[in-house]
Amino acid sequence: MHLLLSLLPLVAAVCLVLPVLLSPVSQRANLLVTRVALPIFGFYVANESSRRSEQRRRLNAAHVSATHRVYASRTLLIAGVFGISGSIFGVYLGAGAFELLAISSETIRTMLPGALQFLSNLTSIQQLSVRDLFLTLLFSSATLGTILARGIYWLRWYYLVEVARTRSSEIEATLPRTVAFTFALSRSGMPFPKVLETLARNESIYGEAASEIGIVVRDMDAFGTDVITALQSMSTSTPSPSLEEFGENLASVLGSGRNLSAFLREQYERFQEQAEAQQQQYLELLSTFAEVYVTVLVAGPLFLITILVVIGLVLTDTLTIIRVIGYVAIPLASFGFVVYIDSLTESLRGAITVDKDAEMASASAHTQILSDASRPATDGGETPDRWQANRERLAAYDRFRWVRQWLDRPLDKLGRQPAMTLVVTVPLGLAWVAFQSSIPADPTILEAVNAVDQHVVEAFIVALLVISLFHEIRKRRIRAIERNMPDFLDRLASVNEAGLTVVESLRRVAASDLGPLSDEVKRTCRDIDWGADVQTALRRMDRRTTSPMISRSVTLITNAMSASGDLGPVLRIAANEAQDSRRLARERKQEMITYLLVIYISFFVFLGIIVALTVAFIPAVEQASTGAIGSGEVSGVSTGAFSGLREVKTVAYTVLFYHVTAIQGLCSGIIAGQLGEGQVADGVKHAALLLFFTYAVFLVI
Repeated sequence: MHLLLSLLPLVAAVCLVLPVLLSPVSQRANLLVTRVALPIFGFYVANESSRRSEQRRRLNAAHVSATHRVYASRTLLIAGVFGISGSIFGVYLGAGAFELLAISSETIRTMLPGALQFLSNLTSIQQLSVRDLFLTLLFSSATLGTILARGIYWLRWYYLVEVARTRSSEIEATLPRTVAFTFALSRSGMPFPKVLETLARNESIYGEAASEIGIVVRDMDAFGTDVITALQSMSTSTPSPSLEEFGENLASVLGSGRNLSAFLREQYERFQEQAEAQQQQYLELLSTFAEVYVTVLVAGPLFLITILVVIGLVLTDTLTIIRVIGYVAIPLASFGFVVYIDSLTESLRGAITVDKDAEMASASAHTQILSDASRPATDGGETPDRWQANRERLAAYDRFRWVRQWLDRPLDKLGRQPAMTLVVTVPLGLAWVAFQSSIPADPTILEAVNAVDQHVVEAFIVALLVISLFHEIRKRRIRAIERNMPDFLDRLASVNEAGLTVVESLRRVAASDLGPLSDEVKRTCRDIDWGADVQTALRRMDRRTTSPMISRSVTLITNAMSASGDLGPVLRIAANEAQDSRRLARERKQEMITYLLVIYISFFVFLGIIVALTVAFIPAVEQASTGAIGSGEVSGVSTGAFSGLREVKTVAYTVLFYHVTAIQGLCSGIIAGQLGEGQVADGVKHAALLLFFTYAVFLVI
């Protein structure tokens, strides 16, 4: 009973903090926190001050959906909850520390040398008075509670700064193609408010820059604001300096009546130059990351392992420390490195991915809504619906859409999601390990690991190769299509400017040689021949290819067609934009080869030194130690040149070095692909290759 009563405050603290912890994943817990926070802190945070204005600016820049009153009230409540709970946790933490340090002075005195006998008095916890014990627990409680309360309050507001900074980088990366889209549609004759509305609808393609333009459209549609005032308002709230300047200049041009197309062309060229400078910044950043990785995560562990091996052979056993470095430190540090690089360079890459499956699901849902809306309305009585059976069949047909897609194009689905191949390769790999491994009877842990690790590595290599195969096939196909996209747009513009319609232009261009893109254009023409309109046929081509460049071009063409039949100028702009994107990508690829070579060379150095330790150094030390023992020395210790040598665990070192090198190969391959080709998925093939080199080398030795 006494134990239960002593744990009641701890249970209360956990119950107090639990709704706050569940609020990100539970709508009910999130609503509970808001309902409690607003009555307590709502009036306090509503007071106007310079700090409140700065907080509102952060909320607007981060695009947080909550109002300042709600967010600030929740922040104060969460900080208070963690402060109170932290104070209670601090008491238990202090009590636990006392329990761990409750060692008698006599016991400590027997363990310390004479010069350090005075330290035994520091652990006499039992001799503390009630007042000293209370003050100590109070200090522990107040310290932890204050740290948690102030830390959570600061983190909540600092999170908005980081979100705004990330959005600013993403806006800067997508702004050149956004301005190109605006420039092209304005040349097509579309009214400028309609241009902004069209851009806002295509946020999935044009990213955060289109999201900011969506604020302008919202102000115009919901509040009746004119376009100039809406642009000025957006300029004051956006976190991007470039978009702020562009919005202010655009509002000035619209207000003064200057030539809008000339202004947009000038802005597009300026932002294209900035994109080249940004790419140079991206490449310099990757160069720095490559040097840091080689120094810290390749040379550093190798240096530590070498030193620890020498210490382990002479002074004391260091196998445990080496295992911690190989099995824990290298994977965790590499994972953190990958996440950090991805968070910093995602916006600089400027890649906008479009989920075509989600678009198709959305279109299906929209079709279902239209079907529901077309049903005859009734006045409450029963009206027989003769189409009900057909609607149920169509609904069943849509429910099994994913099955039909798998059966129709299974390889295409695996190309979009190569990781799904693990559903097949993982069970096969486990079966391979189970049938090939020959574990001896009553084995030790080392013997069991040594019996299966080779086959586990073989299964890993096969699984990684299958993933990289599907990924590379689809990536190379998309690159081949994008390589011909500028030529396709340029030819389409020339034919359209000659007086042909869009359909006739497509048929004429489809007859020319466009590489892999020719098949997609011909299929688009067949869709038109079978009754589809041009916009629908082009959108189907976009869904089939899943290429960001084609998505931008198709979005531009289909929207420009609704404004004018003269698409020549629009297609020229789209061709120039695609050509600039291809040129930047080609330059980036050429520069990135250097980083691939750096990572590969560093891994081969790592592998070479590990092999030298395994093949030459450790066997030589083992032979010297065995000779010293055979000459009559006790416990492997001699007084000659090899004095101090310990018994060498050659098998344990060999197995450990094999595992550490395999782990290092996996991590180096992933990071090589990320630095050299821009994405983590591109590193799978490099990881498989480095892992194969490790497997082959250790198989030979």
